[in-house]
Amino acid sequence: MIIDQEISQRIDALRTHLPTEQALLLPLLHEMQAKAGWISREAMAEAAQFLKIPLARVVEVATFYTMYNKAPIGKKHLQICTNVTCFLRGSDHLLACLEKRLGIHCGETTADGQYTLSEVECLAACGTAPVMQVNDDYHENLDESSLEGLMNRLDQELKNG
Repeated sequence: MIIDQEISQRIDALRTHLPTEQALLLPLLHEMQAKAGWISREAMAEAAQFLKIPLARVVEVATFYTMYNKAPIGKKHLQICTNVTCFLRGSDHLLACLEKRLGIHCGETTADGQYTLSEVECLAACGTAPVMQVNDDYHENLDESSLEGLMNRLDQELKNG
């Protein structure tokens, strides 16, 4: 069970501010992902039961939004934007650099579980493209040199625990 007393209390506190049980779904999925790291089919069923809404509705929402991980991810989740502005400013090249450095392709996790690489449609930072989100942090105005420096820092963070 992912939904423990703490999550239940936080969601209950939102009930007075949101008009329907379905409106609680996004915050609930966020809470569940924060605890488990991803949203499994079992977690989706648990959410549906908790909110008393159809499982199909939970699956629709969880699979529509890229912010919800539908599989376990690495300790560092690298999400690179390849929408038009980022693409025109070289995100495709940066993505190729990451694939080469990590030895994986988009949608994969390194064998050691340290990194997951994802391509995302838009991170809403067109003015500072190209952009990559690492876990919850944005890294903007990237080029090959700044990406290399960032990856070196992330490697060091992971090494130091």
